[in-house]
Amino acid sequence: MRIDIITVLPDLLESPFSASILKRAQDKGLVEIEIHNLRDYATNKQNSIDDYAFGGGAGMVMQIEPIAACIEKLQAERSYDEVIFMTPDGETLKQGMANQLSLKENLIVLAGHYKGIDERIRELFVTKEISIGDFVLTGGELPAAILCDAIIRLIPGVISDETSALTDSFQDNLLAPPVYTRPEDYKGSKVPEILLSGDHKAIDKWREEKAIERTTQRRPDLLD
Repeated sequence: MRIDIITVLPDLLESPFSASILKRAQDKGLVEIEIHNLRDYATNKQNSIDDYAFGGGAGMVMQIEPIAACIEKLQAERSYDEVIFMTPDGETLKQGMANQLSLKENLIVLAGHYKGIDERIRELFVTKEISIGDFVLTGGELPAAILCDAIIRLIPGVISDETSALTDSFQDNLLAPPVYTRPEDYKGSKVPEILLSGDHKAIDKWREEKAIERTTQRRPDLLD
């Protein structure tokens, strides 16, 4: 898989992709991540990529030309499955969406900034709009990193124990059950005996019951 991220702040995205699982995924050749500085596509000497909004109002708007130039250059080099815009008014990111996107080959992710992007970019280029929640950040860089993390960890070979990703919360519309490790007894607080029984069928049943119980208590909307 290849993911191209278009951003005004490329430095902000260096850290998330240079450590841990995301770095190892790149080192293994399982994913290629390219970060593009939008200012490299500016059309003026000042390298500015924003301007005042027509009609007035607070905040600056990202211009069409730099974004279009970057996307068109990338699309001339290869075919892309999706051009994704990270925006608070997009479809909320959920596990099912991450599952679907992990099966794609090439993605472009546009990180918005300022007051937003010229609406015509959304009309002419964007194929999918994604939000990470009902709140607003200073830019789309961190949401873009979150999206990439959610996608990349699902690619076969990225996580050494591939079954681990399949048992995460939300994979089956249930929250994950409680988990325990050593010591078995911590100041009188003990691990449930069923987990020490070696009866895998009974353990699976316990975990399913606990997952349903936890989901009912914390996220009953998932059961709908």
